[in-house]
Amino acid sequence: MLKVYRMRVLALDSTTRAGSVALVADCRIVDERSGDGSRTHAERLPAELMALADAHGLALADIDLFAVASGPGSFTGLRIGIATVQGLAFVHRRRIVGVSALEALAHAASETAAPGTVLAVWMDAHRRDVFAAMYRVTDAAPFAAARLEELDGPSVDSPASILNRWAATWPAVDVFVGDGAGSFADEIAAVYPSAAVVPPPLVAGAIGRLAVERAAEAVEPAAVRPLYVRRPDAEIGRDARL
Repeated sequence: MLKVYRMRVLALDSTTRAGSVALVADCRIVDERSGDGSRTHAERLPAELMALADAHGLALADIDLFAVASGPGSFTGLRIGIATVQGLAFVHRRRIVGVSALEALAHAASETAAPGTVLAVWMDAHRRDVFAAMYRVTDAAPFAAARLEELDGPSVDSPASILNRWAATWPAVDVFVGDGAGSFADEIAAVYPSAAVVPPPLVAGAIGRLAVERAAEAVEPAAVRPLYVRRPDAEIGRDARL
């Protein structure tokens, strides 16, 4: 017998070179796949989303809600990913939930964490910078709105600057997660020697699960806005020339 789901979500993360796609049904990850990092997002999308849906006997018209990482991350990847999901949602008259990649990583890492755990998320921002945010895990259910308490909102800076700022306020951080944490593990260990550095998980599944929880907050395709945190290089270069 074919199982009937109340809500099916197709989710995309294009904040990193490979990114990921996921099919989520009723807050359960049905399938989650890494993207092909040897090809650009422009070359792979929307084919990777369509292939995922097709693998489960679904047409895009069968999707109830779309979800996408709103940033931060690669400017080009973000623009292509958001535009792709906007196009699919517009054609099929569906709404979209945009989710911060930093928050999605924190939720993924918090799923098995004990209440009170302090989580730091570091994403590689290149130029030896990281996108960063810090959260405390509560006793709310995983992926619920109240699961994470934000201690320090999204920012971008050098690892040393962020660590110096955090150490003055938070003497202990339990877990660092993200590709930026892996790249600067030695710097983290010098300030937080007891912190665990966790390899970055795929986050499209977390984005899809958060979208189910936030379905009431879904917006029309044109209303999705990227979370850049840092100004685009083109703008910085233009201002320097002026």
